[in-house]
Amino acid sequence: MILIAEFLPHVQQTNRQYNLPAIGKKIAYKANHDGVAERFSAPAVQKRIAVGLALLDHYDGLLRARALTILKTAKQHDANTLSLLRTVPGIGELLSLVLLYAIHDIARFPRVPDFVSYCRLVTCAKESAGKRSGTSGTKIGKASLQGAFSEAAVLFLRAHPAGQKYLARLETKHGKGQALTVLAHKLARAVYSMLQRGVGFALNTFFHGEGSGAGEPAASLGHHGRSLATVLGKAGFPGVDERLGAPRRFALTLRV
Repeated sequence: MILIAEFLPHVQQTNRQYNLPAIGKKIAYKANHDGVAERFSAPAVQKRIAVGLALLDHYDGLLRARALTILKTAKQHDANTLSLLRTVPGIGELLSLVLLYAIHDIARFPRVPDFVSYCRLVTCAKESAGKRSGTSGTKIGKASLQGAFSEAAVLFLRAHPAGQKYLARLETKHGKGQALTVLAHKLARAVYSMLQRGVGFALNTFFHGEGSGAGEPAASLGHHGRSLATVLGKAGFPGVDERLGAPRRFALTLRV
């Protein structure tokens, strides 16, 4: 029997092999299963597709029940953090659970650079006497957070025309290859600030976060009320250690 994770692509591929018209609907949903198996003339193929769809429905019910149990448990652990995460467009039930348990406690991170570094959304650029010699620390932090924020960035754009325009601005400034990474990085900064302050996500403030410190997103403000763009600089956090009174050993750069 084909694995459930491979079943949906298998149906589409079988449909193409029989030169049939496109199914035209998302067969991942139970409501769209009617008539799918009957598209194929061979009885053996019909039976295989029908059994696969039945298994898909069965496992979907089991997974939904399991997800509901986990969600109820998570609300008992930290309902406030869970609800705050859900205010971010693109972060639904699953991603909010991933973020909740991967972050654990936002107080573990004294500053936003510590948090985004733990999320693997920046790399440490090795630097000596003003000269860079590559990067390091690619294995630091939590890979699940990097994946969660990357997926949240994609979902953030799906139903938000304003977000798509914002991505176009980022592509002009940073290039297409890095724009989504920059967006994921900004979402992580916003989440850090939200959890530190205990406030929900402000979409308009997020979009108008470039330029002066007054217009920056909530994520670019530290919990001491100072703009992190003022403290850390706009690009790559230049001068971080000098302003804190320590010798500069590295700079943080966005991970592409």
